[in-house]
Amino acid sequence: MAGLDRQLKLVRRLASARQRQKLGLFVCEGEDLVDAARGAGIEPVELLVAGDNVDAASLAQVSALGHPPRVIGVFRRGDLRQTPLPPVGLALWCVGDPGNVGALIRTADALGPAFVALSDGCADPTSPKAVRASMGALFRVPLLAFDDAPKPWTALVAHGGASLGDATGETLVLGAEREGISDEVLERRDERVTIPLATGAESLNVAAAGAIALYERSRRG
Repeated sequence: MAGLDRQLKLVRRLASARQRQKLGLFVCEGEDLVDAARGAGIEPVELLVAGDNVDAASLAQVSALGHPPRVIGVFRRGDLRQTPLPPVGLALWCVGDPGNVGALIRTADALGPAFVALSDGCADPTSPKAVRASMGALFRVPLLAFDDAPKPWTALVAHGGASLGDATGETLVLGAEREGISDEVLERRDERVTIPLATGAESLNVAAAGAIALYERSRRG
């Protein structure tokens, strides 16, 4: 029982971004996510299974989901894939919504292979919402720091760039949901491209823009 109490307290602690950073751990809820990790060769450091080593009521108390899963796994952040890098990827500049970060990791998996680079100010890719949005792709897509994304860089801007079809950079840079890409990062880019929009439309959601950009690159081979 003491061991179970420790495991349940750990899952509760890992709801906090500060604790995830401090402990180097994160939580996955659900059999599909745990299976995705194991499919990538990553084993949980703790595993709670309702009806096996924990009762369903206790699992429900620590779950972040409306419908608690049967399985909760705790994983090491350091076990997530970092290499080898595919030839193309996304670099996210201050993308703050964890759902968008998770969706872009899923896109990199589906339309890749592709890497995802994250700046300071991005949502934690191991936060509960990002993990769920990635649908297990978190365990397959290489993650790296923004400044480590390989050159050349192609910045996606809402207006005034060249055609997306002309992009040649290895790294497609996407900006924050509201502010876009900072001037400092734009000065470091090698080219700018724009996804053409209907008259009167202001911009695309960053996850949609990333999906279109990666699709175009995959279509061109």
